[in-house]
Amino acid sequence: MNKAEVLQKSRLFEGLLPEEIEMLAELTQQKNYPAGGVVFEQGEVGDSLYMIVSGSVEVIRKRADGSAHVIATLKAPEFFGEMSLIDKEYRSATIRAIEDTVMLCLTTENLHSFHRVYRNGFTLLVINIARVLSGRLRETNEKLANKM
Repeated sequence: MNKAEVLQKSRLFEGLLPEEIEMLAELTQQKNYPAGGVVFEQGEVGDSLYMIVSGSVEVIRKRADGSAHVIATLKAPEFFGEMSLIDKEYRSATIRAIEDTVMLCLTTENLHSFHRVYRNGFTLLVINIARVLSGRLRETNEKLANKM
């Protein structure tokens, strides 16, 4: 797998220079999850984001009564886990592989290493994360408005 080519397909890395993408590709770790495998659980401490290379995952949120609800399905080249990098809070949902899934993982430590070398690239990466979060919030607002 050419990690740099994979990263270029994601909105997360839009606008980054080729050398910035190369460094990020070197920093990523490949993670493989079988169908039904849990990537992380709601409530865990998070320190990394994941980009889906192949396969798909479901985002599951526990309700107050303890029941689980699938709130989204994600597939390549979407990413998740970025909230814990931004706010350093606990994971807000459980992520489970729907099928055999390959992902690339970037940790907080990886991003700090990237920041030391490419400050402008790091800033753009954070802006890209903010854009995606903003889009997800708008989508959620639309869904809530349609339920009223």
